[in-house]
Order: sequence, then structure tokens, then C-alpha cells
Amino acid sequence: MAGAASLIPIERVERRILLVRGRRVIIDADLADLYGVTTKALNQAVKRNADRFPEDFAFRLTPRETKAMRSQFVTASKRNVRHRPMAFTEHGAIMAANVVDSPAAVKASVQVVRAFVRLRQVLANHAELARKLAELDERIDGHDGAIQGIMKAIRDLMESPPEPPRERIGFRRIRT
Repeated sequence: MAGAASLIPIERVERRILLVRGRRVIIDADLADLYGVTTKALNQAVKRNADRFPEDFAFRLTPRETKAMRSQFVTASKRNVRHRPMAFTEHGAIMAANVVDSPAAVKASVQVVRAFVRLRQVLANHAELARKLAELDERIDGHDGAIQGIMKAIRDLMESPPEPPRERIGFRRIRT
């Protein structure tokens, strides 16, 4: 098992995880590279075992997604431009390791799963941080009124008190 961890650095796998349709996925060419097979061999194995790859495991990119991905990552030279790539979710990547006839795929699938789990943890930490910031922001907003009230009281205390009315100087008539 120690060899599996040293086979593929987890960072190498993490760089290949993309967000498509709100899901974290690995594109077929990247997964094939990690598993030590050709993209064609991976896709043929998936095609032969199509019942093992429901839509939430693997899906083909739309022409628009393919074009956006190629222009963003300049991957046209890596793939045959006639075929739209497949995208594999975490579960699909594990299933692909089971259907591809490659010992490297079994070992690499462990790192793929670890990369997906680590990414999920990072996102959860960011969500927790965002929640705490929002909570702090709410608390500060609640204190703004109180702070303003304290500042007004301090300013009022700093002003000199109004002078009491002066008593008239001189004689007063007292009525009896």
C-alpha cells in the first residue's frame, strides 16, 4: 500500500479535477493518463460496461462545454477534436479503475479518491469559514446601534452642561 501513495502525487491528481455542471470531475484523457492507459482504451472499457456508468458517474461533455474547456486549457492538441470528452465523477473514476485492465489503475484510483476527499474537505473548510464570517458580520451589525448610542452618550457628557438660570440680583418683593 505504501507504493500506491508514492506512485502519483495527490497534487498531480488535484490539478486535474475540474468543476463541470456543478460537479467535480476528471476528464477522460486525464484519467487515462493517471491510470496508465490510452484514452481510447479507457473509453472502450467504459462503453463495454455502460451499465456501470450512470449519469452521476460519467457523462459526455456538450459541444459548448468541450469548446470552453479546450479554449480555457488549450487541450485540443492532446485530444482528437472530433470526439467530445467524457467527464468522470469520483464514483465514476473508481468504477473506471475496476473496468480498465491495468494494475496501475487500481493503485492510482486510491490517489484519485484521496484527491476528491481532500478537495471536499477544503471546500467544507471554506464553507465553514464563510459561515463564521457571516455570523461575525451579523454580530457587528447588531453592535453598531449600541456603539452609536455609547458614542452619543460620551459626546453628551463631553458637552458642558447648560448653565442654570441666573437668579435676579436685587430686591424682591415678598407677598404676604
